[in-house]
Amino acid sequence: MSVFFKEVGEANPVKKGDAEDLLKDLGVKVDPKDSDDYHQLLAAVHDCAEQLLELPDYQPVADLKKYPRENLHVPAEFEQVYGHAWAHKFLIKGDQSNKLLSGKSVCLKDCIAVAGVPQFFGSDAFPAWTPSTDATVVTRVLDAGANIHGTAAPSRTPYKEGYSAGGSTSGGAALVAGGLMDLAIGTDQGGSIRVPSSLCGCVGIKPTHGLVPYTGVTSGDAVDDHAGPLARTVLEAAACLDAIAGYDDIDDRSLGSAAHGSFQFLESIQSMDSAQQPLSGLRIGLLAEGFDQSVVQARVKETVLGAARKLEHLGASVEEVSVPEHLEGPLIWTIQQRISGAAGILGQAHGRRGLALTEFEQARLPWTADNFDKLFPSTKNTVINGIYLAKNFPGLYGKSINMARRIRDAFQKAFEQYDVLVMPTTPYVAPRHGSRESPRSCFEPSIGLTSNTAVFNVTGHPAMSIPVGFAPAKEDAGVLLPVGMQIVGGLWQEKKMLKVGRAWESNFDWKDADSSLSPSQATVLANEGRQWADMNSNANGKRPLEVDIIAREVAGVLAA
Repeated sequence: MSVFFKEVGEANPVKKGDAEDLLKDLGVKVDPKDSDDYHQLLAAVHDCAEQLLELPDYQPVADLKKYPRENLHVPAEFEQVYGHAWAHKFLIKGDQSNKLLSGKSVCLKDCIAVAGVPQFFGSDAFPAWTPSTDATVVTRVLDAGANIHGTAAPSRTPYKEGYSAGGSTSGGAALVAGGLMDLAIGTDQGGSIRVPSSLCGCVGIKPTHGLVPYTGVTSGDAVDDHAGPLARTVLEAAACLDAIAGYDDIDDRSLGSAAHGSFQFLESIQSMDSAQQPLSGLRIGLLAEGFDQSVVQARVKETVLGAARKLEHLGASVEEVSVPEHLEGPLIWTIQQRISGAAGILGQAHGRRGLALTEFEQARLPWTADNFDKLFPSTKNTVINGIYLAKNFPGLYGKSINMARRIRDAFQKAFEQYDVLVMPTTPYVAPRHGSRESPRSCFEPSIGLTSNTAVFNVTGHPAMSIPVGFAPAKEDAGVLLPVGMQIVGGLWQEKKMLKVGRAWESNFDWKDADSSLSPSQATVLANEGRQWADMNSNANGKRPLEVDIIAREVAGVLAA
C-alpha cells in the first residue's frame, strides 16, 4: 500500500494514543516503538479527509431550462388521497416530440432524486433534504415524453380504509391503481415494487438487477437494489421499461445491460393481441415452494393457481416444478440487508462506482438520540441487527453473497427447462395497518409478506406482479382485496415474462376473473367500494376523479 501524505496541519486534532485506542476493540496493538509513526500517519490521513471534503462535489447537472419544475408544493389536505400518498406535488413537462410515453402522467417514489424537490424519505427523523441533480430514470421518462406530477410516500390500498398498500413504493402503487397516475417509478429491495402492486391491483416490474440504472436513487444494499415501473397494464409497464433501461455510464450496477443492446420490450409484445394462441410452445412452471408455504392464504393460492391454469388456453404448457433453494432466499436476504443496510444508514456504505447523494448524507448524519428515536421500528431494527451481525459474525456477509449465487444458479437451471415460473406475489392480500404500540405489533401484520419476492432481489432475476383476482382479507372474510400473480423470468429474459403477463391481461379480466365469488361477497365488496368513495368525497360532496373510477369499478363491475 502506498502512502502519499505524511505532512500534518497545525490544527490537526489527532492525538498521540488515538491509533492504539482504535485497535482496542479488536484486541490488538502496535509495537510501542512504532507509536509515533502511526500517530503521524493517522493524523495525515485525517488531513486528507478534510481536504477531500473541501473539494466541490461532482454530480450530473439537471437541465432545468428544458425541464423546469412548476408549482412545487407540499399538498394541502384536500389534495391528498389514500392516506397521504403524495409527498410533494409539482409538474415537469416531458419532451412531447418523443411518442414512447407522450403525455403519460408519472409519479416517483420519494427516494428518487429530482433537482430542487425536497425529499422527506418517508420519515420525519431528519429535515427534508433537497437534491441538486435528477436521477437517471427521471431524465429518461421526461425524454420519453412523460409528465412528472410529484413524489409519492407510503400509503394505504385504494380498496379499503385501514388496509396496507405494502412496501415503500405503496404511494405510487395506490396512485396508479386508483387511476390518478398512469405510471409510477419505484424501487425494490425486497419486494417494494411487487408487493404494493399485488396489494393495490396493478402491474409492477422488478427488472433484472442492473437493467435500470440506480443513479440518483437512495440505496440500501447495492446488490439488491432495483428500480422499475408500475402501471395498470403490462403494455404500459413495458413502454416505461423501454424508456428507463440501459447503462448510463455512471452506475456500475447497470454495466451488464450494456451487453444486451436494444431492448424493445413494448414492440416484443404489441403483436400478441391478435394471436389466438399467443403462448404456443411456452413452458410455464408452477413453483411448488412458492405455493406450499404455511403463510400462503388458501384463497390466494386457489386464485393464482386458477389464473396460471388459464395460460394453458393460450397455448402454454403448465406444470409444477420444485426449486428447494427458493426457501433459503429470505434467510440470505435478511443477512445481506441487515449488515449492508445498517452500514448505509450509518453513512458507511462503500465499494461501488456510481453517484453518491452527498446532500442526503449531510442532511441526516451524524445520528443523534432525538433523530434515531423518530425512525420507524423497521429502520431501528436494521441498525441494531446490522451492528450486531457485523461485530459478532465477521465474514458472514461474504458467505451470504456466495449462497445468493447458489440460489441464482438453481433458478437458472430451472429456466433451462421453463420459460417462466409462476407463484403468488404475496402470500395474502393487503393486511390491516400494524399498531405502533410496540415494534413487534408494528411488524406483526406483514410477517412473511415478502416470502416470494425477496429471494429474487437476492438472485437478481426479473419478476413482475400482475393482478388476477380477489381474495378475502385475513382479518375479515367479508372484505375482498386484490391478488397478485408473480411471473419470474431468467436473467435478462424480461421479454418472456412480459409476453406471459400481456397474454393473460389481454385475454382475461382480473376484476371478473374469480368466478367463485359468491353473490354475498360481491355485494360486500360493492358496499365497501361505495363507503370508500363516500369517505373520500370532499367537503362539497364531490368525489375526485380517481374516487369515482374506483367506486364504479368496485361497486359496478363486481356487483353486476
